[in-house]
Amino acid sequence: MHDTLPFAGEPNADFRARIARRHAEAAETRQRELLEQASTVNSPDLRIRIWERLHEVTLPRDAGHRLLDVIAAQTGLTMAQVKAEQHNRANPPLTPAPVAAPDPPAGPGKS
Repeated sequence: MHDTLPFAGEPNADFRARIARRHAEAAETRQRELLEQASTVNSPDLRIRIWERLHEVTLPRDAGHRLLDVIAAQTGLTMAQVKAEQHNRANPPLTPAPVAAPDPPAGPGKS
């Protein structure tokens, strides 16, 4: 986005005010997401995904990774819940292969 540059003819005070509003909105959004990552209303999966987005880090695959303690603390989850999500991601449910529809019967005069 190029809104971090002054618009043509925009007074400096207006530009600074626009940038300050933008920073305040970004801080408010981040604060709201920090609350959401630990909200008991959200599932463990969603809380971990919010954490991943905020910190730009994916859930480690190693069950002994030291970051799991941080994730558990910051999301308000137990270590068992974090490890369960790790397990779910490593072992996604199998989806059955789609069953092909049978060919329609040939009508009169068709072969």
